[in-house]
Amino acid sequence: MNVAITGAGKGIGLDLVRFFLSTGARVWACSRNVSALDTIDSNLLTVRPLDLTEASEADIYNSVAALSDKLDILIHNAAILINRPFQETSHETWQQTFETNVFSAVKVSRALIPLLKNSSAPHIIHIGSMGGFQGSSKFPGLSAYSASKAALASLTECMAEELKSDGIHVNCLALGAVDTEMLRTAFPGYQAPVSSEEMARFIGEFSINQRTFFNGKIIPVSSSTP
Repeated sequence: MNVAITGAGKGIGLDLVRFFLSTGARVWACSRNVSALDTIDSNLLTVRPLDLTEASEADIYNSVAALSDKLDILIHNAAILINRPFQETSHETWQQTFETNVFSAVKVSRALIPLLKNSSAPHIIHIGSMGGFQGSSKFPGLSAYSASKAALASLTECMAEELKSDGIHVNCLALGAVDTEMLRTAFPGYQAPVSSEEMARFIGEFSINQRTFFNGKIIPVSSSTP
């Protein structure tokens, strides 16, 4: 099994790398900061320091294709959260948020779809948020982040429809509170009920085992508010 994970340098992304390596999968992992990934000793892991907002589709494709002509699972985990009141959120911050949380996912998918087509059971997972789930509780300061995750959810539905003829399933997991640096930034002092390792295991097992049962779905994964 071949897996590509973006935003793999820390938190859920890093724990996803560890999970898939434990299954014997070959993993391509990218992040702006790869210092934690560089401490993992495994010949199944390929680490790429990469800023997805600047990388080209050709660069992404060539990097993954150098490992194999087939990709089974693509997990879009790269994200940025800037906690700032709506009226104080600049146009540049909105652009930065959407570039990382939405446009980078578009770029990576476009680049790697040729490799996903070669898999017998290809699965794209968007890591969304309850902040972008329609009807969920919303919180001050997270307008740009939540809106970007809502866009990612809608993108999931659109991609699933367009790619179904190629057998590529696309789903979005709208995560609730997970004990990560990102959550602690957004909700100082809040103790999340789920650890990063636990959530990574859930995402990993879902991506492997649940493809048959879901396509084009935005699935809330939350036991609390936030």
